[in-house]
Amino acid sequence: MKELLKRAGQSGSKKTAAPKKKKKGGKRILAWLRNLCLFILFFPVLQVLIFKWIPVYVTPLMVIRSVEQKLEGRQLRLEHRWVPLAEISQSLCQAVVASEDNLFLSHGGFDFDQIKKAREKAAQGGALRGASTVSQQTAKNVFLWPGRSYVRKGIEAYYTLLMEWIWGKERIMEVYLNSIEMGDGIYGAQAVAQARFNKKASQLSRSESALIAATLPNPLRFNSARPSDYTQKRQAQILSLMNKIERIEMGYRP
Repeated sequence: MKELLKRAGQSGSKKTAAPKKKKKGGKRILAWLRNLCLFILFFPVLQVLIFKWIPVYVTPLMVIRSVEQKLEGRQLRLEHRWVPLAEISQSLCQAVVASEDNLFLSHGGFDFDQIKKAREKAAQGGALRGASTVSQQTAKNVFLWPGRSYVRKGIEAYYTLLMEWIWGKERIMEVYLNSIEMGDGIYGAQAVAQARFNKKASQLSRSESALIAATLPNPLRFNSARPSDYTQKRQAQILSLMNKIERIEMGYRP
């Protein structure tokens, strides 16, 4: 009789132990999800803090393009040299703002008027055009991959806000001009100045700067050293805009 009671007690204890295991498993899942959310939230903050002072020597796009070159059997080409903003022509700063983001100095990372216009044009059946600011393009170039998915755009928006808060306009412009794709295997102001005009980025003229900016919508198609009719027309428009927008004086050292 005692043996039967003992066995019954053991079987009862086993039955009551099951819910505890389920509770522990649920807690582990919740803890894992919490840690994942914290990582997603704070890892970008750490990245942006690091690159506030450290030069960006390589970007995801540089890696992607290098892999594409290799897979297509082309010669590997990656020309990139980081230089401080003080060693980049002020004309190039003025040209890219005139071409890409007229309100760069005043917005908080997003040009909502341009975003609205782009959506309205797309809704009317017009060609899909970008409305990304220099800040958004920098976030994409430095931290993310090319693409138009809502997930990527959402992450891009988060990085853009962090950069505006932590870096400021001058650092954003410095990183942008050092990391943007400006030709096949050519990245940044110094590399494009040497490859296209055989000079330093600090020596670029207003005309050359406007020509470089004119190629930015599609730097793999347009070549600032051999400008097409379209590129020359766009160059003239940018030169005109450069005189109309607020003067950009970033990193300038007299």
